[in-house]
Amino acid sequence: TPDLLPGDVTGVSVFNPVDREFEFKPGAIFANIVIADEINRSSPKTQSALLEAMEERQVTVDGRTHFVPEPFLVVATQNPLEMEGTYALPEAQRDRFMMRISMGYPDARSEALMLRQRDTANPLDQLAPVVSADQVSGLIGWARAVHVAPAIEDYAVALAQATRTHSDLRLGASPRATLQLVRAAKVWAALDGRGFVIPDDITALLAAVFAHRLIPTRAAGGARGGSAADAIATILERIAANVRVPIASRQ
Repeated sequence: TPDLLPGDVTGVSVFNPVDREFEFKPGAIFANIVIADEINRSSPKTQSALLEAMEERQVTVDGRTHFVPEPFLVVATQNPLEMEGTYALPEAQRDRFMMRISMGYPDARSEALMLRQRDTANPLDQLAPVVSADQVSGLIGWARAVHVAPAIEDYAVALAQATRTHSDLRLGASPRATLQLVRAAKVWAALDGRGFVIPDDITALLAAVFAHRLIPTRAAGGARGGSAADAIATILERIAANVRVPIASRQ
């Protein structure tokens, strides 16, 4: 909400009259999974309170550093239709989100199922944990061990550099975007049961990882109605994924 303060996110130092010293009261950011619902309704100053935690896994309050728990994940939602009373996310903050996914509406069958499930009870009341934080940390280590051949890295870099020189884009992908693209591809490969990344992994995730970071030029976005997704499509057509993964890397 617009009245949300940075201290509500990071936490504040409160004076304890008994011990005669300040005590740190952790904010909402100190959790394994943080959900920021309609993040663009909070002020830019409050949004910036997430930056250090998302990048460095720590929060600095009154000169003292406090580490967030591991594993740590931030999930944010925003409604792009109701723009009144909202604040656009700055480029530095959008760059810290690995990917953006548009949910859209459920199909007719799913929507009908929702009506039946919520007729007599709330399905959320029946939710139960299916994995522990330690198990998630183990899965993260498993994904990090996925092999990425130098040719795959060159392919990812070539795609990122192409966004920086594209005539329809005034802001291309940052080095952080390239890093996140490769990391996402490693997870994609691991979920497919492979210990190595292939070009199709990079291609499949390119739009989800890059699109929210790119800014079209006024000419492309206004007169021609172009978008970041359109620029990504032309880049993929121009840069062929002619990459062969060495057999040794598939072991």
